[in-house]
Amino acid sequence: MDTMLEARLQTQQRNTQNSQETSLWSSGFGMKLEAVTPFLGKYRPFVGRCCQTCTPKSWESLFHRSIMDLGFCNVVLVKEENTRFRGWLVRRLCYFLWSLEQRIPPCQDAPQKIMESTRVQNVISGRVPGGAGEGQVPGLVKKEVQRILGHIQAPIHPFLLRLFSWALLRFLNCVFLNVQLHKGQMKMVHKASQAGLPLVLLSTHKSLLDGILLPFVLLSQGLGVLRVVWDSRTCSPTLRALLKKLGGLFLPPEANLTLDSPEGVLARAVVHAALAPLGLWTGALAVLRSLRGWGHSPRVCVRVHLAQPFSLQEYTINARSCWGSRQTLEQLLQPIVLGQCTTVPDTEKEQEWTPATGPLLAFKEEDQLLVRRLSRHVLNASVTSSAVMSTAIMATLLLFKHQKLLGEFSWLTEETLLRGFDVGFSGQLRCLVQHTLSLLRAHVALLRVHQGDLLVVPRPGPGLTHLARLSAELLPAFLSEAVGACAVRGLLAGRVPPEGPWELQGIELLSQNELYRQILLLLHLVPQDLLLLQPCQSSYCYCQEVLDRLIQCGLLVAEETPGSRPACDTGRQRLSAKLLWKPSGDFTDSDSDNFEEAEGRYFRLSQQSRCPDFFLFLCRLLSPLLKAFAQAATFLHRGQLPDTESGYTEQLLQFLQATAQEEGSFECADRNLAISAIWTFRDLGVLQQMPSPAGPMLYLSPTFTSRENQEKLEQFIWQFICS
Repeated sequence: MDTMLEARLQTQQRNTQNSQETSLWSSGFGMKLEAVTPFLGKYRPFVGRCCQTCTPKSWESLFHRSIMDLGFCNVVLVKEENTRFRGWLVRRLCYFLWSLEQRIPPCQDAPQKIMESTRVQNVISGRVPGGAGEGQVPGLVKKEVQRILGHIQAPIHPFLLRLFSWALLRFLNCVFLNVQLHKGQMKMVHKASQAGLPLVLLSTHKSLLDGILLPFVLLSQGLGVLRVVWDSRTCSPTLRALLKKLGGLFLPPEANLTLDSPEGVLARAVVHAALAPLGLWTGALAVLRSLRGWGHSPRVCVRVHLAQPFSLQEYTINARSCWGSRQTLEQLLQPIVLGQCTTVPDTEKEQEWTPATGPLLAFKEEDQLLVRRLSRHVLNASVTSSAVMSTAIMATLLLFKHQKLLGEFSWLTEETLLRGFDVGFSGQLRCLVQHTLSLLRAHVALLRVHQGDLLVVPRPGPGLTHLARLSAELLPAFLSEAVGACAVRGLLAGRVPPEGPWELQGIELLSQNELYRQILLLLHLVPQDLLLLQPCQSSYCYCQEVLDRLIQCGLLVAEETPGSRPACDTGRQRLSAKLLWKPSGDFTDSDSDNFEEAEGRYFRLSQQSRCPDFFLFLCRLLSPLLKAFAQAATFLHRGQLPDTESGYTEQLLQFLQATAQEEGSFECADRNLAISAIWTFRDLGVLQQMPSPAGPMLYLSPTFTSRENQEKLEQFIWQFICS
């Protein structure tokens, strides 16, 4: 925290010194040049550390101490030094020689090992539901295993794999200027691989080329080869046969059958046995798809991010101890929405949106919960380890804070770095803004005004929707402050008119307990996949983190009430018989005393000149989601129910698009926001899902058939929106 405050102080001093020059910058391009660097001070921020609560040993042992001192390397830059040979001919054939020297593991007798695995033996002996039983002929079972395994993979073809690696290296050099990889992140993966255990890597699939970039990076860095699982429905039989020769994996159709199907039981057992070892890699499908646009776009730079590895065994042991009492969103929030109670229950929200596929349903209920919460940990690490790009910063400025583009681009970049997030760009400020606008030229309009200045205006319609999707990539960096600002807006909604002056809002005293309550209500309303709240983290811990962030950024200032002990006065605190400290995350009923002590703590909105604009900026970061929820509440009495989920999604999306045409709120007309609204309303008890011969159908809950309750839901959401 001290480092963040010191860096912020240095930034504010530098901005104060340059305030006169910054004020001369127009909304277009001035002549002043300023360098934008991807770090503050001496080091880049480190991102993507694993959970210290669930994996403390991995957090400590698999972290590279000198990671901030290490730079980037270009993994597609292969020269003479990367081979064992030297000479002028080697310099011309270095790509081919490099591909010949790559380590390819020998082909093992996979059918025999799979037959000897525990799960397959349990299926053969009939010790699991749906098993074959003792009367099954072993030879027939072995043939069935070989058939399923043949659908999954095929023996590796070394020459074909080396030839493909050489062609892929040339292809990547033609498409990209460079493929950057942080050496420190790679050091951590090397350290994890030295344990001799299998490595499992999950990708966020930000590009069609993810299937080849990650395996290529691991291959070029000496980590062997990687299996990549593909959907067999996306490939023709010929292409599927080729990908199997290169090490591709394809799940058999029987793996997604019902749990009581004998074919599904055996197929899932074979898949479980075939997908543990570190194997081969493939990505030809992505290459073939990318060839369509080859030559029509300029060469770009690519960066591959790797979060800190952690032990899955350690996670499974420690994660179970972090499970506490949880309630559904309907139990937590519906009584408050309807005005039946005002107290927020002291428990966590249970919201699992992970698809229940066949392989997942094969686990026990406790193991299913473990997998779902593991996915939230992985999502948190993948988002925090991804660099923020210049298009996300520019889209955010154009949507929510568009005054002086050059100065605010530099300001928002520094604020992102101050919050510990990495950025994927650097260079002269003017060149960065020009390049970013060229990438967004299909969604913005450049208008030339007096004295040669340029005015940048977002194009209405789909252009605003696209900018909203890009700005969502910046939301994780400001998420805590955005949640806190919207909670403050909800707390002031019933006291001060929204259009009232900032000085009038700053008069109101905000108690810490009231802030906690509003933050909790918003935390329960917002989906967990957006909040990136780790399942082992208490909501009350997050509330305190949000409050600390609002104080650090200067939006809230402590207000001492007459006769109360100052918050900074810890010398007169008397030790009580109760333990004054507890393990991290241990918030039980006995902790209520600590929150009762906060009743005398009050805050006010800061009256600094920059606070109103920054407060409005933070509120608008969450406005696309909250407005989509509010419009979904308005649509309840207009929608045609019952309907399937996909059908009702189309209805709601058409309504959002029609509303956007009337009000100009195109940032809300997004299919993903419509789906999030429907899923949240289903968890809240507004919509109910019932089985039917045509599939699951959505019905309007009897509680929300009345227009009065629908308006209560709409008002509850609108209190957090700053218009």
